[in-house]
Amino acid sequence: MPAKIVVAGSFNTDLTSYMQRMPRPGETVHGERFVTGAGGKGSNQAVAAARLGADVTFIGRLGKDVFAELAYEIWDAEGVNRDYVAQDDEVATGVAPILVDSSGENSIVVVLGANLRVQPADIDAARDKIAEADILIVQLEINLDMVTYALQVAKAEGLTTILNPAPAAALPAETLALADYLTPNQTELEALGVGGAVVEAARSLLTRDDQTAVVTLGSAGAQIVSGAETALVRSFDVDVVDTTGAGDAFTAGLAVALAEGAGLAAAVRFANASAALCVTKPGTARSTPYRHEVDALLAAE
Repeated sequence: MPAKIVVAGSFNTDLTSYMQRMPRPGETVHGERFVTGAGGKGSNQAVAAARLGADVTFIGRLGKDVFAELAYEIWDAEGVNRDYVAQDDEVATGVAPILVDSSGENSIVVVLGANLRVQPADIDAARDKIAEADILIVQLEINLDMVTYALQVAKAEGLTTILNPAPAAALPAETLALADYLTPNQTELEALGVGGAVVEAARSLLTRDDQTAVVTLGSAGAQIVSGAETALVRSFDVDVVDTTGAGDAFTAGLAVALAEGAGLAAAVRFANASAALCVTKPGTARSTPYRHEVDALLAAE
C-alpha cells in the first residue's frame, strides 16, 4: 500500500520575467524571457510526495481564473487528488510575480489571494480522507488559523502531523504543540523566536517528549533534535543549479518515508536525497524528483 498523505496548503503561480537590469521607479524596461510555473509551498509538497509514490490529497483554495487551470494541470499530471480544492468567487488564485536581472538578483511580490480564504468547511469536507491518511502536512501560506485547525483535525483523527513553518513567521505555542514533526530551516527557526545554536534553539520549540524538530541546513544536511536524540544526517554531493523548492522536496520526502515505516534517521536521509536531486534542476514543483531517482541516489551511496 502506498503512503497516504494529505497536504493542506497553498498554490501560487510563479510569473518570472528575466531582464538585464531592474527598472527604476516609474521606468519601463524590456524583458528577455518570461516563464510561468506552478508553485506554492503546499502544492510543491503535494507534487513532490506524489512523485515519490504516495497517494496524495490536496486541500486548498483557488480563484476562478486561468491560473487555477495551471494548478489542475500539474495535479492531474502527477496524480494528486484535488477533490477538496475549493474555488473562490471573489479572490484570485495566488500569484508570485518575480523579476530576475542578469546578475541573478531577484525581486518578488507574493499575492496569496485565495490561499488566505481557506475555511473550516474546506478542511471538514476532507475529514474522511484525513482519517484514512497516514500523515498531514501543513505550511504557512494559508491563513494561520486554518493551519491550526487542520492540525487539530488531524490529531483528532490520530494522524502524524508535519508542520513546515515556511515562509518564516512567528507561531503561537499551541500551534507548534500540534506538530509531531517541525521542519524549519535556520532562518525559519530564528523567526519562531528562538536564537543560539541550532540544537538548543530547536529543542526550545519542543513541548512533548515525542515531538521532533528536523532543521534543514542546506548542503550540510539536516539536524534531528528530539527529547532523546540529536543527530546530523549529512546531505549528498550534487551539482547545484537552483535551490528553490529544496525545502518542499525535503518535507515531502520525510513524510513519505515516515508513512512507509522508515526509522527517523533513514527517513531524514531519504528526505535529504529528495532535496539534493531537486536542486540539480531549475524550478520548484517540476524539479522535484521521482521515486526511482531517489532510490538510485540512495543505492549509489
